[in-house]
Amino acid sequence: MQEKLITVEIDEAGNSTIDLEGFHGQGCGDVSKDFRGDDSVTTSTKKREFYAVAAQSKQVQRQA
Repeated sequence: MQEKLITVEIDEAGNSTIDLEGFHGQGCGDVSKDFRGDDSVTTSTKKREFYAVAAQSKQVQRQA
């Protein structure tokens, strides 16, 4: 099983960032939602792993 790393940073102004490594596809969104709770998201950036899984999923659907 691949190691997963969650990094949470909070700056002096109280702004926070969450960086998730080792998660793929929608799993990353599910984990970040659990961490943020009722807080709102001002900026969200998806990493290449998100898109790699989405591309693999489309390829599998075409083959089926």
